[in-house]
Amino acid sequence: MNYLYASGLSKSYADQSLFADVGISINKGQKVALIAKNGTGKTSLLKILAGMEVPDEGKIELNSQIVVGFLEQQTKLNENATVKECIFYTDNPVLQLIREYENCSEQLQLKDDPKLREKQQKLMNEIDSKNAWDYESKVNEILTRLDLTRLEQKVSTLSGGQKKRIALATVLVQEPDFLILDEPTNHLDIEMIEWLENYLATKNTTLLIVTHDRYFLDKICDEIVEIDNGTSYKYKGGYSYFLEKKAEREHNKLAEIDNAKKLMRKELDWMRRQPKARGTKAKSRISSFYETEKTAKQNTDDDKVKLEVKGAYIGNKIAEFADVSKSYGDLKICEHFNYKFQRYDRIGVVGKNGTGKTTFLNMLTQAEKPTTGKITLGQTVNIGFFRQDDNFLKPDKKVIEVVRDVAEFIVLGDGRKMTALSLLLHFLFNKESHFKHVKNLSGGEKRRLQLLTVLMKNPNFLILDEPTNDLDLATLNVLEDFLASFGGCLVVVTHDRYFMDRLVDHLFVFEGDGVVKDFPGNYTQYRLDKAQRDKKEKEAAELLKPKKVRQDKVEKTKQKLSYNEQREFQTLEKDIEKLEEKKSEFEQKLIGGGNNEDIMNWSKELANLVQLIEEKSDRWLELSEFA
Repeated sequence: MNYLYASGLSKSYADQSLFADVGISINKGQKVALIAKNGTGKTSLLKILAGMEVPDEGKIELNSQIVVGFLEQQTKLNENATVKECIFYTDNPVLQLIREYENCSEQLQLKDDPKLREKQQKLMNEIDSKNAWDYESKVNEILTRLDLTRLEQKVSTLSGGQKKRIALATVLVQEPDFLILDEPTNHLDIEMIEWLENYLATKNTTLLIVTHDRYFLDKICDEIVEIDNGTSYKYKGGYSYFLEKKAEREHNKLAEIDNAKKLMRKELDWMRRQPKARGTKAKSRISSFYETEKTAKQNTDDDKVKLEVKGAYIGNKIAEFADVSKSYGDLKICEHFNYKFQRYDRIGVVGKNGTGKTTFLNMLTQAEKPTTGKITLGQTVNIGFFRQDDNFLKPDKKVIEVVRDVAEFIVLGDGRKMTALSLLLHFLFNKESHFKHVKNLSGGEKRRLQLLTVLMKNPNFLILDEPTNDLDLATLNVLEDFLASFGGCLVVVTHDRYFMDRLVDHLFVFEGDGVVKDFPGNYTQYRLDKAQRDKKEKEAAELLKPKKVRQDKVEKTKQKLSYNEQREFQTLEKDIEKLEEKKSEFEQKLIGGGNNEDIMNWSKELANLVQLIEEKSDRWLELSEFA
């Protein structure tokens, strides 16, 4: 079933053409990624496809029988609403039913009322009739995984990252037929990204996504649409396949342009030798000449940001944390942390949101003081801090003014001097954009401008706080190449696993409650090590389990189930029965056979069902001892 068909789409703003004659078709079950440089209209195209904006030209056919969920890059939430109101107050009838049931249950916990109990029973019967208990458990899983447990908080009190997670949760809980996601991994920690990755990979979701996360792209997407110089190209496969075929396409394009240049020289000579009276010329040959000229004069520049800045000299004494502790009341960031930075250190900082990664960076730059202990910086250290936000960029300033405020020129790695104008061109800001106001730049262009202002100061100690947010893949690849050969120290906070794996050689892992672990290796090595440690801990816990159960039984005879546990116990048996039915369905499908892709998907679904049945059965047995 076709969900979306669009052809001949074009969009311009003022004199800037974003894209022209773009086409895209998405069928049920497809997972498509959209890739393009910053400022070339990715977000505009998504809004057009979602029906939020109108193209200048072209047509769109969106299946009227499906529900579309759209996550915007910039969140728009009611600041006066609570988290719960944002997520549950939708037109979805099942969500409304669950919300009403939850409200009734909360009131019963405060006061036992016969009328409320009667209402609760009616709601339970209605949820039963709609088979909505499974839906409720899915909603709770999404909220828990995205760390949205304080549902009564006002939106106005939340950070930008929390608001992004609310917007994502609001889209996911509605379970739309077709998901359009614009940079969904921004502001998620790595564990959340890995959960979202698995969630989207195992569900039969139809997806159109813009993301810079290359591991995410490779695992999720089966097709990539690239917009390059205003034209769209399709690639059937993941990110690795896209890179291979893009390189092949660019190689063929260069060969085509080279041949056109040779032919144009020959045809140009023919054109010049003809008399001024054009009537005697072959019209088709003249027309062919202009087509050849058009091809030959295409820009063969790779249109990549060029990073060639010169890093300042760095001495032996760089930075040292001596018995450093930091806390805010009961919240511990680190305790008795010691580390002496060495030349060419390449450190990744990882941990869940709220564990203090940004606070650590602020202490390193001495913007914040430790609670106890001492942090010292060497005299030759010149820190360049690429911050998570771009609030320091004044919206009413022009791009050229932002750069000139830092310096009129800089010295490159080979000793050459480059003016502010030339530097902007190096960073893919064409002459027309030099006089744009900052407020009119795209999110990625602002990040690119911010990166330029940091590198212009010739730092020898780079601190990058979420540098991959909003940057396009082409800029990311060039940034990685630059950082790989950077001659100073590097400290990176990022949720981009590919970026971290390529650049860092050890990690500071913020585990919470003040614990900071120094791990020798990159992120993938850490995850493998953690998985092995978790497995050993689980095996050790299993060995102790029989004794623990026998001890607990004595205590459990004196206890009763809480109200919420009673409700959970009542629904578990129904959940298990429904899951068993689904399991039988997938087993029959596998027996009947199918194509390789179907068999792979069915096997994944079956494995997930078996695991879920085991978990719910264990929980049922645990609660049955008190019932």
